[in-house]
Amino acid sequence: MMGAARRPCRFSSRGNKKIYNRYVLADAIEERHESKTDHKPLRLKTFLMILVMVVTGPLGNVLLGRGMKHAGAVVAWPPSELLHTGLRVFTSTSIWLGISSLILFFVSYMLVLSWADYSFVQPASSLAYGVVALLGYLILGESVSPMRWLGIAIICLGVFVISHTAPRTTTQQTAREN
Repeated sequence: MMGAARRPCRFSSRGNKKIYNRYVLADAIEERHESKTDHKPLRLKTFLMILVMVVTGPLGNVLLGRGMKHAGAVVAWPPSELLHTGLRVFTSTSIWLGISSLILFFVSYMLVLSWADYSFVQPASSLAYGVVALLGYLILGESVSPMRWLGIAIICLGVFVISHTAPRTTTQQTAREN
């Protein structure tokens, strides 16, 4: 009922007091239903971009870590050794894949922040902690204790709670003014 006139509620259930600037229950339910459907396209693209962020950020970091472990310790003196280390770093496939992955992460992060609230995006992207642990275990051979997995599960539970809120609570005009 987007175009329909709204009826002010003149009586409340408490003592029949006049309350202006309120809608009757039927209008409030219809309006609430409309706002849920208005967020569907926003939610889908937001969740897809957050998924890209959750995968590409940790993947890029793990690939950079792997590439740097293969390149060896960076020695700053003598300068010829620094040049040799730089050549090993920048000829590494893992380093370039990591850089590409992190660029993709950064672009998706900027996109999602352009249409969703920071207070929604940042907690939702915390699912990356689970991906970090998984990639550390699978690619880097790290040991992940059950206590860490429990902590990650608690973080994921918080993300589940956050995901049931609207991704954007500000209007475009309010966002521009800030």
